[in-house]
Amino acid sequence: MKVTAPDLLTAEELHVLRKRSDLRGLWCVAHAWLVIAACMVAFAWFPNPAVLLIGVVLVGARQLGLAILMHDAAHGVLTQSRWLNEFLGQYVCAWPLFSDFHAYRSYHLQHHRHTQQARDPDLSLSAPFPITAASFRRKLLRDVTGQTTYKQRVAQFRNAFTAKDGSTAAGLRKGFSRLGGAIAINLGLLLVLTLAGFWHLFFLLWVLPFFIWFPLITRIRNIAEHAVVPDNDDPFRHARTTKANLLWRACVAPYWVNYHVEHHLLMYVPCYNLPRFHRLLMDKGFGTRMEIQPDYPTVLRLATSRAG
Repeated sequence: MKVTAPDLLTAEELHVLRKRSDLRGLWCVAHAWLVIAACMVAFAWFPNPAVLLIGVVLVGARQLGLAILMHDAAHGVLTQSRWLNEFLGQYVCAWPLFSDFHAYRSYHLQHHRHTQQARDPDLSLSAPFPITAASFRRKLLRDVTGQTTYKQRVAQFRNAFTAKDGSTAAGLRKGFSRLGGAIAINLGLLLVLTLAGFWHLFFLLWVLPFFIWFPLITRIRNIAEHAVVPDNDDPFRHARTTKANLLWRACVAPYWVNYHVEHHLLMYVPCYNLPRFHRLLMDKGFGTRMEIQPDYPTVLRLATSRAG
């Protein structure tokens, strides 16, 4: 059942929802980095385990936030100005996370074209569910001990720096053409912190969250978006919107990523307009047709409901 914009909204409503803003896009990206910087400053002033733990959670959530904002940029909706959208998507959001904005865009648009179908490149993220609670705990353990990120990065670097002919020189050229920007951005961050006298913050409040909290909440995000949805063919029900309070938005679901039905219904709506879109859908009576869950624990119970 294909849903088109006129089925959901008036022309005026659609115009408002599609409106992109350089200022709002810039603020979202700046907010992510300001939170990261604030966590580093807090730990520099109060270097104790509690502040570090809070910082790891908040920084990891903002790292996911940067990935979400890269995602918006891949749809061309983070900002009004195209050059700014592309610049923020690659240099400020993707490269710090060792991702590539342009490769992600090509891949991700296939997901929207074939959502929850055989040709969906993300189908492997949702197809195995539901799983057992024991299996889920093992996955979480691999996340919080850094195993997930370590394996991903080793595979990424091996693939990037290996040439078809086995040549070291060719491998280096290939690797730096793919990962040179990401390496430079991360070395630049380390250099800035070192010059400020806090080199250790790079490892404690950038690398550590990237290895232990970022993968865990990325897994939760993937589960919440498409796992155990009720109908793979219905655009109102092949994705999921999950209600999130302030704490969950701060630690797990930043920048309105929880409004995933809305995003799939109209993928050109910027993330900062998704709450407005959600309210419009509710006011128009579409809520009963949508896959909406009250919170993330409920979603995780559904995803781990297979008997052991």
